[in-house]
Amino acid sequence: MSDTRTPETDKGGDLAARLLGGAGHPVAWRRIVRDEPGEIAAAVEAALLDPAVAAVLVTGGTGVAPRDVTPESVAPLLERVVPGFGELFRALSYQEIGSAALLSRALAGISRGKVVFVLPGSTGAVRLAMEKLVLPELGHLAAEAVKTR
Repeated sequence: MSDTRTPETDKGGDLAARLLGGAGHPVAWRRIVRDEPGEIAAAVEAALLDPAVAAVLVTGGTGVAPRDVTPESVAPLLERVVPGFGELFRALSYQEIGSAALLSRALAGISRGKVVFVLPGSTGAVRLAMEKLVLPELGHLAAEAVKTR
């Protein structure tokens, strides 16, 4: 999610796709979306409706600047929030960058039987989230998300 990045300059998205692929998780599609709530929600909805998609990974727009609207745009789409993801991400981030970690509004949840992660867009944050949280738990979370009662 960015008003400034292009497919050529989306280093965080590139890293996430590379790490997913390296862990055996194929990337169904990628898209650059402007920092507009309706466009963000529409892109996530499209991903959730795609049968080839088991998880949705969103990068960017998680800070506190006025244009950072990704969490507010994605949260209403979530049926359940996984609060531990954001809590752990900020705790791990604090170890790397100190008190600036509190500016992150990273979150995760479940929608339509699929896992949704909302990550900051910087490569450092993407690497941290992917290596320490997303990749180790993605298969487990995806399996839990589709379980029936």
